[in-house]
Amino acid sequence: MAERIGIATEVYGRLERGNMLPSVPTFRKLCAVLGLSADEALGLTTENPLPWAPQPPSPEVSEPAELRRLLRRARQLDRNSLRVLSLVAAHLGQKTG
Repeated sequence: MAERIGIATEVYGRLERGNMLPSVPTFRKLCAVLGLSADEALGLTTENPLPWAPQPPSPEVSEPAELRRLLRRARQLDRNSLRVLSLVAAHLGQKTG
């Protein structure tokens, strides 16, 4: 396979073990050799999903809109504010748990 896509066998071994990601040109060659579209290789198609591709969560398992908004806001916080938010969440969890 390494020879078919034009890379060293050592590099291919690292790709295969998940120790590195291919460059875009190498990824395109790999897809061509395997007869897959990039979407199929990345698991972005719903037709014939690959076994290793993560599946989207079912609608009943997806997060509520309020939680998604809170997560978006939390990602923008500085370290100290995030610590305070964590303490508040822990306190609220104790009250309801």
